[in-house]
Amino acid sequence: MTVWHWVRHGPTHEKNFVGWRDVAADLSDAPLLARLNAHLPREALLISSDLSRAAATADALASPVRPRLPHERDLRELHFGVWDGMHFKDVAARDPDLSRAYWETPGDVVAPEGESWNQTKARVDGVVARINAEHPAAHVIAVAHFGVILTQIQQALGSGPLDAMAYKIDNLSVTHLSHESDVWQIHGINHVP
Repeated sequence: MTVWHWVRHGPTHEKNFVGWRDVAADLSDAPLLARLNAHLPREALLISSDLSRAAATADALASPVRPRLPHERDLRELHFGVWDGMHFKDVAARDPDLSRAYWETPGDVVAPEGESWNQTKARVDGVVARINAEHPAAHVIAVAHFGVILTQIQQALGSGPLDAMAYKIDNLSVTHLSHESDVWQIHGINHVP
């Protein structure tokens, strides 16, 4: 069984869309990071998105008994394209029908110069499937992003994107999933230590 401990990166304090834009995480809450570190398995593989907010959060969780796997570009957040860096109201004004469809009927709707929910899920699923195959009996701490974690909740639920998008994923929270013989189980979503 591969046991996944999905950790959302530290807060960015951004009020605009943040997808592939490289924005730093605020990791100043040492007590919360200590509680998070204590909550996670002592010995586990550690992987993160290559964006600095996730990589720096993973660095804060690193230890000699948590082997670090290379950063994974395919664990990046949803690619919002030209919307990245824009406020929601500005996105809605620029692309009213498209932005509504992107959130209300996620799946194949593509952000301008970005990607769809299904494209994001496919790239994340590829990384997860590879790690499940390579490490079938490991604990994996994966530091990633809101949308990435939701795609894996969707996979575990066996549902559509809207069902997964109903979940809240706080910064520095843990979502605990496991995979064995093509069966997913959810053990906890959005646990804040």
